[in-house]
Amino acid sequence: MSRVQTLTVAPGDGDQRLDRWFKRKFPHVAQGRIEKMCRKGDLRVDGGRVKASTRLEVGQSVRIPPLPDAEQVQAQQAARPQQPRVSEADAKMIQSCVLWKDDHIIALNKPPGLATQGGSKQSRHVDGLSEALCFGKDEKPRLVHRLDKDTSGVLLLARSREVAKGLTDAIRHKETRKIYWALVGGVPVPYLGEIRYGLVKAPGHGPTGGGEKMVAVHPRDMDSTPGAKRAHTLYATLYRVASRAAWVAMEPITGRTHQLRVHMAEIGHPIIGDGKYGGSGQENLGDGWGAQLGGAISKKLHLHARSMSFVHPITRKEITVKAPLPEHMAHSWDTLGWEESFADDDPFEGL
Repeated sequence: MSRVQTLTVAPGDGDQRLDRWFKRKFPHVAQGRIEKMCRKGDLRVDGGRVKASTRLEVGQSVRIPPLPDAEQVQAQQAARPQQPRVSEADAKMIQSCVLWKDDHIIALNKPPGLATQGGSKQSRHVDGLSEALCFGKDEKPRLVHRLDKDTSGVLLLARSREVAKGLTDAIRHKETRKIYWALVGGVPVPYLGEIRYGLVKAPGHGPTGGGEKMVAVHPRDMDSTPGAKRAHTLYATLYRVASRAAWVAMEPITGRTHQLRVHMAEIGHPIIGDGKYGGSGQENLGDGWGAQLGGAISKKLHLHARSMSFVHPITRKEITVKAPLPEHMAHSWDTLGWEESFADDDPFEGL
């Protein structure tokens, strides 16, 4: 075992996740061990507790606890039977999700039910499966943003650190555009509008904080609500079925956790299939209560990242990538008599 050591984040190593930085310094240490060191408080940044996803800044001090010797770990790994880290079936699946790619960026149509990153209960996720997306490169592509596990649609991966930084900066500075489609209970009125409720995290229950939720905060209460963050969503009602349901396009101006789901539920039109924020599993009869429509409409979440537009960090060309609906939403659209072609490319043009 090594001794406790302190390393300083060097120029060029900033603006990346702690776990990625750590793996470059100590490639023999498994992801699970990194996360465990963070949970126990053994791995610290500037003396404070951190998560594996914490982003580092140049000049910060990282406390490294005693680590196993690389030779010992390699010997143990060599003694185990080698298995491919990504199965052939999973490799084919994730490769079939590729919508567009060049030498610098890969755009996926993430399927619903597949997590973007790993966690305590997630062993199968895009980040892990991305090893099957090297396509001749020496290293796997990097995530630059996330989608909720049950949300489908456009997800970008960068094929180099330089491109990852360019895309991450563009997203942070609101230089990209994302348009989502959703099926919601009831019909939002006015048909075209904006939602400016802030968001704050409500504590979960139990020792691990299970069931954490984001809670909407009225704009007038923002300054008096500790931890509240401003959030802004544009929405456009595209088509409706009487007063029972509507096809809604949404553009998140900010990028808060669960923002679209909380905002639509807060105005009384939860996204169909949203058991976390929908208020109830009962049918929504157009009264804003319940996140199910019943009948042939799937109970899965009906939220889809339809398109993403960005300026390519290398070629400087404007790129727009569109993702077709997942199977359960396509079936709902067919049931309700809608087609993807009914929607304008930009329902917010002119706003």
